[in-house]
Amino acid sequence: MDPYGTSPRGGKMPEVSRFFGIVIRMYFDEHSPPHFHAIYGGNEAQVGIDPIIVLEGQLPRRAISMVIEWAALHQRELMNNWERLRNDQPILKIEPLE
Repeated sequence: MDPYGTSPRGGKMPEVSRFFGIVIRMYFDEHSPPHFHAIYGGNEAQVGIDPIIVLEGQLPRRAISMVIEWAALHQRELMNNWERLRNDQPILKIEPLE
């Protein structure tokens, strides 16, 4: 299975994590502030890393609660991945929420 999806802009989106049907991705060519994309069903939300807030889009209440809980547990790793992408380095997978 290819760990990359394609963004609406045609860029690659490496998959950072996956849990309970929620896929977490980061774009290679993304803009600030540091954030990631959470995709669940047909919905997508952009979630800021520091602070952890929904920047755009929406997910069902239970899904966004899990995403925020996961992000709080892995905030340092998410920022590390953001910096890796900004420096053209591959991301590191992050453990899913259990």
